[in-house]
Amino acid sequence: MAEYLQRHRDDWLAYFASRGHRAPQPLASGVEGAVYRLGEGLVAKVWSGRPPARFDLIREVYEDIAAHPLPFATPQVLATEERDGVLVTYERELPGAPLRREAGTTPPARNLPAHETDTLLTVLRGLASVPGTPAMRRLTVQGDDRPLWHGHTRFSDGLAALVERATRRHRDVLAAAVPRWAVAVERVTTSLRALPDTPVAAIHGDLVPPNVHVDDAAVPVAVLDFGFFTTAGDPAFEAAVTAAIWDMYGPDAEHHTTELTRLFAAALGHDAKVLALYQAAYALTTYDLFSPDGTDGHFNWCAALLNRHAVTD
Repeated sequence: MAEYLQRHRDDWLAYFASRGHRAPQPLASGVEGAVYRLGEGLVAKVWSGRPPARFDLIREVYEDIAAHPLPFATPQVLATEERDGVLVTYERELPGAPLRREAGTTPPARNLPAHETDTLLTVLRGLASVPGTPAMRRLTVQGDDRPLWHGHTRFSDGLAALVERATRRHRDVLAAAVPRWAVAVERVTTSLRALPDTPVAAIHGDLVPPNVHVDDAAVPVAVLDFGFFTTAGDPAFEAAVTAAIWDMYGPDAEHHTTELTRLFAAALGHDAKVLALYQAAYALTTYDLFSPDGTDGHFNWCAALLNRHAVTD
């Protein structure tokens, strides 16, 4: 299995200590990098997978989002530096704790609690209120070689082109797990291009439990770790992806996706068929991001979603 999470390293702890931070501690790690708590409300993120030269753009996106009034905090960069070609950003530590602190070790209950679904609706409504900006349109989503919006004036057209590019990357691996993958690509891209145009908003693209923080009263107070699939896009895409990835591996994961999709369609006014279309597009564009040979859990999740999806019937 390929290793895709950047791990914490003792030399970074020593480095931050040498910079005057008395007791640096590992805080979190993910696809974008590893985060260290430095004390006094400050954290450092050691980035991986995104060239330092591109960071000015994500920093601009942070500012665009932070400039819009939201009921929760979002990242803001205070300073940056490079060490041996690696980008390090210094940011204020965001408040709260992950909505489900046990996520990844204990599967959620079959019936998600109301405070959890209420939090998701608050976050989705908040992000949908942030207008898509030129900086967001210039972002490149993880694994691709150009901005999603490059050469396009509509989100759905850019997403359709991304599906075509992504499924060419490791088509043999995808074909082995999804026998009707070519049918899925054709149906998804045709359906995406047939969607009506829609106003675009800020898309986080990775609203999983560790990235949504709440306070002691279970009120959302921060959303963090933008960058994996961050862009400007249809708020329905954010809702669709969130419903699909909130619980990916628990025994009731498929049930949770179904229930959250229904909830978001009803509460946010999205077309359930469009949500399902976006979920298939997400699987086709991210299936190979954690390993090129299909040996990781995310690939298996994407394949399972596509094999049970109407686009492969």
